[in-house]
Amino acid sequence: MAKEFNTFKDFNLNKQLLSAIAEMGYETPTPIQQQAIPLVAAGHDLFGIAQTGTGKTAAFLLPILMKVKYAQGMNPRCLVIAPTRELAIQIAANLEELGKYTGIRHACAYGGIGMQAQMKEIAAGIDILIGTPGRIMDIYGKGGVVFKELRTLIMDEADKMMDMGFMPQIRRMLEVIPHKKRQNLLFSATMPEKVIELSEEFLDFPLTVEVTPQATAAETVEQMVYAVPNLRTKLNLLEDFLKDEESFNKIIVFTRTKVIADSVFKYLDRKASGEIRVIHANKGQNTRINSMEAFKNEEVRILVATDVAARGIDVSMVSHVINFDVPVIYEDYVHRIGRTGRANNAGMAITFCHEAERYHLDRIEKIIRTEIPMKLLPEHIEVVKTPFAEQQEIAMELDIQKRRENPDFKGAFHEKQPRKFGKKTYMSRKKSKGKGKK
Repeated sequence: MAKEFNTFKDFNLNKQLLSAIAEMGYETPTPIQQQAIPLVAAGHDLFGIAQTGTGKTAAFLLPILMKVKYAQGMNPRCLVIAPTRELAIQIAANLEELGKYTGIRHACAYGGIGMQAQMKEIAAGIDILIGTPGRIMDIYGKGGVVFKELRTLIMDEADKMMDMGFMPQIRRMLEVIPHKKRQNLLFSATMPEKVIELSEEFLDFPLTVEVTPQATAAETVEQMVYAVPNLRTKLNLLEDFLKDEESFNKIIVFTRTKVIADSVFKYLDRKASGEIRVIHANKGQNTRINSMEAFKNEEVRILVATDVAARGIDVSMVSHVINFDVPVIYEDYVHRIGRTGRANNAGMAITFCHEAERYHLDRIEKIIRTEIPMKLLPEHIEVVKTPFAEQQEIAMELDIQKRRENPDFKGAFHEKQPRKFGKKTYMSRKKSKGKGKK
């Protein structure tokens, strides 16, 4: 008779991991964790078909943390590659939480920022390296990482990597890392032909695990979304909601980044009534614990938090969760709104969404198998004109999304077009100004 894995203790995880799991609020393994953890722990190559929101990150991190066991040597023994820096950062954050009592060292390498700091962190000695394929190969090309002790290679969201054109870097990577005695794990939300082809190159006699999404929102949570064009208008809408102190009496405001969390906190600290706290990864552990305790004891009305800091919050009677921005790690949406509507109490989850965030919201709706009702902005809310820098950020994000859907898309954002001033273009104004000058 096959062994059942109904609790995390059934996996024979060590005390350090079980303590971290308990602190993160995880109680029951998800289906992919039940199926994958024993197979990974036994050393099998694995082809996992699982969407974001099924708990797959912990499904590969927990058995890998058991295998790595403790800090040792200078070079990574496990490599995790992901298609986007957001996912790489999220995996690293989960690793940090799950491995907090193990002493296992890790680094996260991705593009968009300077390489030197990442190379310095790797050179100090790590056990697990997480990153995007391009940046990892750039660091390898500069002699910044040595793969000779690598024993486990994990490829997450392989279908996205194929769509984003990472196949050349992945093939280069497979050529330079040792194959002998290496365990390979590949996860993908879908099974297109390119992913099947990669799995045949990458995996040795793999076992296949396939699960359907388990990300479902609690029925006691009323969900809604507002189309809000920019940061400043989001702040105006948030401030307006919080004026209703009777209904909005215990609120968690979730943000995607530490910078936005601090900005929202500073704004509300000036504008909203009641005690307000902010928690994110830059806040010390004691500060975070004290803020959570104060929120639980209703000494704090509003808690502003990032996903990394807030995973596993267990607070009863939260009246509202407000997603100040849409999470790009889609399982976080379910974790966020699960902070309200607990213990059969009614709760409300409100999401603010600008044009570029609609892409992520559509995918969240597919995962939770629910269309979230769209509400109109109240007429009295001041809709601020989007600043130029924010317009540029949104336009660039829209370009990135279009490239993900269509690799042949050239990018409208980068096409040179004359800047318009009313009915005249920038160039025509320039010419008219120059007329008559010698």
